Amino acid sequence: MLLYICLKTNIVILVMAIIDLFHGSDKIIEKPLPGVGNLHNDYGLGFYCTRNIELAKEWACTGKTDGFANHYSFNLGSLSVLRLNGHGYNILNWLAILLENRIFDITGAVPLQAKQYILENFLPDYTKYDVIIGYRADDSYFSFSKAFLNNGISLEQLSRAMHLGRLGEQVVVKSQAAFEKLSFMEAVPVQRDVYFPLRAARDQEARESFNKMQSAISVADAVYVIDILREKWTNNDARLQQILPG
Repeated sequence: MLLYICLKTNIVILVMAIIDLFHGSDKIIEKPLPGVGNLHNDYGLGFYCTRNIELAKEWACTGKTDGFANHYSFNLGSLSVLRLNGHGYNILNWLAILLENRIFDITGAVPLQAKQYILENFLPDYTKYDVIIGYRADDSYFSFSKAFLNNGISLEQLSRAMHLGRLGEQVVVKSQAAFEKLSFMEAVPVQRDVYFPLRAARDQEARESFNKMQSAISVADAVYVIDILREKWTNNDARLQQILPG
């Protein structure tokens, strides 16, 4: 795989990179189409996939029926890719995109002002990319995000929480050009009786790990969303690098 990085625009373009993607669904999807789906998904409209077939199988069984792990070959050649977990981005960039797309049921002065402040100061220009790679806001991850907005958990706790439960990353196909690079390979049948319990267990594992992690962080030294508001933190704030290395 050849990698080309445009430093001026912070756009990553991958050349000659072919990867396997899997999409969990209750149906076989041989030809994914742009502009179809839930407008309020994590990163807006797009085709949400994972490189892990086992995760796709779990995502295929969210309802009461069996499903399919749709397998695709994806040619990333010449596509622009936003890696939210890569250099130059932090957890607040991910949260800002989530806030713009997902529906948060929040009330109260702190969470409402926090939402607006994060959108104004940490939202990257993600709409210009062909592909977005980042965390998936599954049930537990979404609840951690709401807890942060409500000043219930610290910035460091939110960042650490994204690695709990082994959810990995999701790959979201956004542009027409990217959809044209998807090639359907097969649809692997998935049994709900097997994979729905595994999905529930993964979510429970994340929540239990999070509860254990909470006691390991000193509240006195932690940074909460109200601190970010009061001290007017910005996206290039040096304090972010101290709390969120890399």
